[in-house]
Amino acid sequence: MPRVNSPEELEKTRQGIRSRRDPGRACVSICAGTGCLASGASEVIDAFNAEIKKQGLKAAVDTKGTGCPGFCEKGPVVVIYPEEICYLQVKPEDVAEIVSRTLKEKKVVDRLLFVDPVTNEKATCESDIPFYKNQVRNIIGDNIKMDPKNIEDYLALGGYSALAKALSRMTSEQVLEEVKKANLRGRGGGGFPTGRKWTESRNAPDKIKYVIVNADEGDPGAFMDRAILEGNPHSILEGLTIGAYAVGSHEGFIYVRQEYPLAVENVLIAIRQAEEVGLLGKNILGSGFDFTVTVHQGAGAFVSGESSALMTAIEGRVGEPRPKYIHTAVKGLWEKPSVLNNVETWANVPLIINKGADWFVRFGTEGSTGTKIFSLVGKINNTGLVEVPMGITLRDIIYKVGGGIPGGKRFKAVQTGGPSGGCIPEGKLDMKVDFDELTKAGSMMGSGGMIVMDEDTCMVDVARYFLDFLSDESCGKCVPCREGIRQMHKLLSDIGKGKGKEGDIELLEELSEVTRDASLCALGKSAPNPVLSTIRYFREEYEAHIREKRCPAYSCKELIAYHIDPDKCRACMMCLKKCPAEAIAGGKNRIHVIDQGKCTKCGTCLEVCPPRFGAVEKISGKPVPPPIPEEARTIVRESKGR
Repeated sequence: MPRVNSPEELEKTRQGIRSRRDPGRACVSICAGTGCLASGASEVIDAFNAEIKKQGLKAAVDTKGTGCPGFCEKGPVVVIYPEEICYLQVKPEDVAEIVSRTLKEKKVVDRLLFVDPVTNEKATCESDIPFYKNQVRNIIGDNIKMDPKNIEDYLALGGYSALAKALSRMTSEQVLEEVKKANLRGRGGGGFPTGRKWTESRNAPDKIKYVIVNADEGDPGAFMDRAILEGNPHSILEGLTIGAYAVGSHEGFIYVRQEYPLAVENVLIAIRQAEEVGLLGKNILGSGFDFTVTVHQGAGAFVSGESSALMTAIEGRVGEPRPKYIHTAVKGLWEKPSVLNNVETWANVPLIINKGADWFVRFGTEGSTGTKIFSLVGKINNTGLVEVPMGITLRDIIYKVGGGIPGGKRFKAVQTGGPSGGCIPEGKLDMKVDFDELTKAGSMMGSGGMIVMDEDTCMVDVARYFLDFLSDESCGKCVPCREGIRQMHKLLSDIGKGKGKEGDIELLEELSEVTRDASLCALGKSAPNPVLSTIRYFREEYEAHIREKRCPAYSCKELIAYHIDPDKCRACMMCLKKCPAEAIAGGKNRIHVIDQGKCTKCGTCLEVCPPRFGAVEKISGKPVPPPIPEEARTIVRESKGR
């Protein structure tokens, strides 16, 4: 593409791209995000290219590997345009049929369509699938429509028009006021108003200022930022450049985890393409505004996602937090004013400038405007990325978008906000999801992780798991965080092993308060959330572990045992054959018995016991019945109705 030197040239280039593209031309879009690639998307893409050529359609059909459309549970996802036919869990061996029936004969391959598990109805188009139909996909909706390695796709969809508008028709003050009017709050954690942060940096006396993208997404189960970086990197670059113009910065950084190689690759390609076209670098669009972007790859420490630690890492030092007596917006990277926002926040900026703050505030609530992307994972039928308006209820996210809990199990809790978030119980399913309501409930929005748990989840063990993660990830610089988390983790581990004692719950609450109030950075200050929220809503589970040595969820290994009911055992020998510890004695026509000394409590016996027998049971909080005598173990088939 030639370099564009003005907004008029950019628009002319855009129209040229669109004129070369026949809207009626067939195009096969295959998700090439990390999740679908892990499920074989590369092979599917290769198969489409080969089969289209084989069937003589190369001149009539385009193919492209795209960003993640979100329905990770059903990947690889394929959408065929212009009809928008959506096929799920496509394998290379399905491709020949898709090419011959759909591309040639214009017929639908029914077996690859989404089938509603409740109504049994099939959905042909992506927009008809309940997972998508119940979302508002302002940010990630275009992922499946573009090749992230091709800037022409982004331009054809209107990309960089917001930047052109900002540089040619708005002053930097007007850009800032529009963001403030939109009440855009940071999507990376605490929800700090973006406009206020930008204003602090803009008004700081130092002339050198920096803008930074925080793509250090370290939350277990979270992949929102990764999906945007991989699928639509130009939207982040456009938002970052607009932000730089608003605050008076001429240099930006994208801090991204090394564990995201595809995101790094696509961002670097996008930067190079934007520079070649003239949308980054010197005198952007003839405006006299200069701006460059550098990618910094993080070394993987979770704490480096904290603002001061991230900036310390960019400076070439160990990524550890430092006291913020002055906001990093005023004194951050190399002691200069630095605006740090996460990926999703920057991706919202072009939308606000293009469509206006009045459009943006139509979504969400008064205090939490716009949409929010969540990674919906755990005990949920439809795992993946979901984008919903702020203020939607948890019930709608979990049941309308997520499709409910697998296996007919009962919903128990949802953990929001990453490892430092809180667990919200069934009684609050109708709570609105926004920054303020989540905080009131003892959790937080965080970056957008959402882990769903069912009735088989032990809440004491959940708190222990997240404290184990946070203990490992604490940089150890301050005592309250380092020792507070460690001691809470030890108490939780003891409770889960049946070694808890009276007073442990109160001690956990006291440690939580000290850790929260005295820690240096947000990691320590928010670390008690899993503990306090599980005690607040599931205190009876803690008491059962301590007083009765019982795990109500039958989850904690040290507090459960497996037992074979002699009245139900039919000597089918399934459990005996499958037991990896060889802890089951029995034989043909012999009632089976578990040797509790050998049993590793893996649960295999329960899994393989035929449901029609149901002989294996879990026990917690009471002694295991003694094994029946050897001479009584013979099964008399006739007496058992056999």
